[in-house]
Amino acid sequence: MARDQIDLTPIERRDELVAWLEQGVRPKAEFRIGTEHEKFAFTREHHRPVPYDGPRSIRALLEGMRRLLAWQPIMEGPHIIGLFDADGGGAITLEPGGQFELSGAQVDNVHQTAGELTAHLADAREVAQPLRLGLLGIGMTPDWTRADMPTMPKGRYKIMTAYMPKVGTLGLDMMYRTCTVQTNLDFASEADMVKKLRVSLSLQPVATALFANSPFTDGKPNGFLSFRSEIWRNTDNDRAGMLPWVFEPGMGFERWVDYALDVPMYFIKRGDAYIDVAGKSFRDLLAGRLRGIADGRAVISDWANHLSSIFPEVRLKRYLEMRGADSGPLPQLLALPALWVGILYDDVSLDAAWDLVRNWSAAERQQLRDEVPRLGLAAKIRGRSVADLAADVLKLSRAGLARRARRDASGRDESRYLDVLDERLARRKTPAEDLLDKYHGPWNGAVDPIYAEQAY
Repeated sequence: MARDQIDLTPIERRDELVAWLEQGVRPKAEFRIGTEHEKFAFTREHHRPVPYDGPRSIRALLEGMRRLLAWQPIMEGPHIIGLFDADGGGAITLEPGGQFELSGAQVDNVHQTAGELTAHLADAREVAQPLRLGLLGIGMTPDWTRADMPTMPKGRYKIMTAYMPKVGTLGLDMMYRTCTVQTNLDFASEADMVKKLRVSLSLQPVATALFANSPFTDGKPNGFLSFRSEIWRNTDNDRAGMLPWVFEPGMGFERWVDYALDVPMYFIKRGDAYIDVAGKSFRDLLAGRLRGIADGRAVISDWANHLSSIFPEVRLKRYLEMRGADSGPLPQLLALPALWVGILYDDVSLDAAWDLVRNWSAAERQQLRDEVPRLGLAAKIRGRSVADLAADVLKLSRAGLARRARRDASGRDESRYLDVLDERLARRKTPAEDLLDKYHGPWNGAVDPIYAEQAY
């Protein structure tokens, strides 16, 4: 989750909220790629969660990364809760259960993403090793219970923790026990945004299947391939889901603003203080109807922070966030941006992808999204398996990346990062199914070996 914004410019009208989103429009030549991923820290000897404080802790990890990278600290009161590169690079932030997140810099191509992630994981290992800590990329904690999870000293998470049980059954699991990888991509106009949003929403279940990597809960198979994705169906349906209205006539920045105005807020921030407004609407804040706020006025950072607390399968801010994938090993972290860049940043592939999905109904899209967490590549839409659909999508992405022709020092284009997905499709197996095969085979019904075999 990105760090909270600080911009105290007052806003008084809906039009200003629309204008804020419109500022995300940029020329195609300036399109960038941002990749974010989360991972769990664990103790090497007993494979347990890592607390925030202490000699072997999340704080110690952050302090070590601060010394290594010379990045600036992000503080909340006396607590270091993240780091950022003052030269315009990335940031490291914490999720509620101590999930260690890299929010990558905005880069031109996936080769640069590969360099960034490879360097970050090497740095993290260098800092973690003397602390006798490891790092695991997977969609959900394989054996830690909700009660096992530490809490981070962040005011927004305290408010969310109190609110989640009121609106869903699995929101706390989402907060404390899951990890994702997502990619953030640009749009050239309002129409371009709408088309990309519709295509990526429709195909998000395909990404969920390809990257499904959360088959264990509390040390046992949970009956799903992406339980992280299933958790989102039972978190808070006021702020999650497939957004069927996006496909209706008149979709644009204004329609998203009208949606977000009525999504319940979590908090507003004034100075260092978080004010609990959970369940209240931004519409009321904008109109000055919320009590207990000193000036009673909405500011730009309220809007930016509110948009960051809306959790549909694809999220619009001043860019589009692809949110459907479980975290996993480095090749998967690189395959995700490659997959979406090849489709969304090439006009020919984008048009072809729209042709694939344009006639699907809202009910069909929802059914696909509902079935994929359990069935993965075997889920179907209109009689076609997700595996077959994914093969078409990967061909479009590969062709789009080839046309982009961003080459590395060896002359290879970005399509090489899709090889891991092609191999997976050839076997018709998700990462989760590979883990389940090990659980039922060489791991002898235990999940503990995952900390040795799957750690970064």
